[in-house]
Amino acid sequence: MLNDTMPTSDSTPQSSYQTLGRRASGFYQVTFSDQAMKMLNELPVDDQLHMVSEMSELNEEALQRHSEKIREFSRDGKTFYRLAAGDFRCYFEVKGSTLYAHYILHQHTIADFLFRNNRPLTEEVLAEKDASFWKYLEATLKW
Repeated sequence: MLNDTMPTSDSTPQSSYQTLGRRASGFYQVTFSDQAMKMLNELPVDDQLHMVSEMSELNEEALQRHSEKIREFSRDGKTFYRLAAGDFRCYFEVKGSTLYAHYILHQHTIADFLFRNNRPLTEEVLAEKDASFWKYLEATLKW
């Protein structure tokens, strides 16, 4: 069951989030940003189920284990995790007993690369359709 919520943490973006309503002992509640929920809804049903299943099964032990599926990195002073689920990657933060899924991105895309490598990520980059996208990319790679 999905519910509209607003995150209360000052460091969480102030857009609306969608929450998976079930939370078992020892597991996290999962909350999706607008972008993550939109992307999740656009995926084929099998990919949706796979992503939700992978997110729902995460616990503290799984996050500390650092497997091929889970990677930890820092961006803007925050600790993020990347969960690989099929051809998609979910980028999320852990805040208490909640996983805040900020982005769901297709693997091997420019947006996925930019987020992992601490480059600016904008709506234009997420869309990868804007004519200025290639100019933006060139500007981020100049030293």
